[in-house]
Amino acid sequence: MKTLDQFDLTGRSGLVTGAASGIGLAYAEAIAEAGAKVTLTDIDAEGAAREAQRLCDEGYEARWDSCDVTDLAQVAKAFDNHVAAYGGCDIAFANAGLDVGNGFWSPEDERNPAGQIDVYDPDRWDKSIDINLSGVFRTVREAARVMKANTPETHGRRGGSIVITSSNAAEVNEAIVGVPYMAAKAGVKHFMRHAAYELAAYGIRVNAIAPGPFVTNIGDGWVKKNPAAKEAWDKLVPVGRMAETYQIKPLALLLASDAGSYMTGAHVMIDGGMQLGPVKPLNG
Repeated sequence: MKTLDQFDLTGRSGLVTGAASGIGLAYAEAIAEAGAKVTLTDIDAEGAAREAQRLCDEGYEARWDSCDVTDLAQVAKAFDNHVAAYGGCDIAFANAGLDVGNGFWSPEDERNPAGQIDVYDPDRWDKSIDINLSGVFRTVREAARVMKANTPETHGRRGGSIVITSSNAAEVNEAIVGVPYMAAKAGVKHFMRHAAYELAAYGIRVNAIAPGPFVTNIGDGWVKKNPAAKEAWDKLVPVGRMAETYQIKPLALLLASDAGSYMTGAHVMIDGGMQLGPVKPLNG
């Protein structure tokens, strides 16, 4: 098989959670551009509908669905609707997530009182774990359910590919990032490895993308709204800049397609070298 042919997703379909903007939208664009039919899901139904329509206007096949990953029934319904529309599901991106607050150190290089463990808001902890960790479980649970039904006889191929959005926070300590986010993403990494181990027998690959600092709407888009915060992050990254979401699309396509057919259980960093250590280590 020719190299570039392995990236072709013609005849396949994929569902993406948290796809109304940011990295999730980049995932949806990547697989659509490679020929897949795609469902964009998000708690922001208006945003998902808008972006799905834009993809259709650009000549791709896309639909949308409202989905809150804290609600198992909604996740299950989103997958069932996708299968009803496209005859199965080959690819799932468990991407939906949020940042519920900054860490113990601020981008302005000073301590952040609200980010200290001894005063951290328990409700913020619970919300972060529910969305960033349990939301991944719910998504992978339902993706596995529908992908186990894929057989060469009924679907033309067996299994599928699940790609989870983790974070470099699963690998390194980041003082700027809130403690529940760090814990959730560390849990995501190990959950992904267990899911990959269990589901390999069914032809279902499970991998994770671990982004570093990307310019997205996470944290209510605080990096986009705060030039000083972006400048602070740029100075910490060894390559000298935060990433834009289009830069994650080739990696997403690798893991979603046959180009990554011998990859499962991989936690792939894409962080501008942040795992090597920040250029200017934070004090504190």
